[in-house]
Amino acid sequence: MSSGSVSSFANHFPRTEATPVSTTTGTWQLDAVHSNVGFEVGYLTGTFKGGFRTIEATLTVGENGARLEGGADVASVDVKDENFAGHLQTPDFFDAERHPRITFAADGIDLSGGNVVANGYLTMKGDTHPVGVTGSIGGPLTDGYGNERLGLTVSASFDRTAFGINWNAPLPTGDPALSSDITVKADLFFVKAR
Repeated sequence: MSSGSVSSFANHFPRTEATPVSTTTGTWQLDAVHSNVGFEVGYLTGTFKGGFRTIEATLTVGENGARLEGGADVASVDVKDENFAGHLQTPDFFDAERHPRITFAADGIDLSGGNVVANGYLTMKGDTHPVGVTGSIGGPLTDGYGNERLGLTVSASFDRTAFGINWNAPLPTGDPALSSDITVKADLFFVKAR
């Protein structure tokens, strides 16, 4: 899982003007090798980016909408500095020992028109809160091996302090070094279960 910018599905899958739910009905498993989940947060004068190397997700599509379930292992947090990765796993941030997983689940997802709109629940550091997710869908298409594939590019923004992630360092001006607002971005590649 790269901690850099999230690549676009446009480079991998053709976009469709409309993706009727009926064409994607079924269970889709995450292709974790090609997928990534990253986070961005304002820090000092710019944006700090990280991600998670170990993720999983399942997309179940029915006639009346879809359900997305997924998660990340906190111990797999991916940043450029090993010491900082260790700090992110302490109670100052994710508290990996007590809360080793971050999970998200959403029902009734609208996949029509090539867009993704979902209202789900994010659980992190022992707290669960509603979080809205928006994005786009790529595919479906059949790859060279006969597998049906589709992709979701989604993002969500929320206040990290709602989940008890309160660490900060005051600057001489009194302003915080780290923003409370965090954005999660995900490129999720799915393969239809046979």
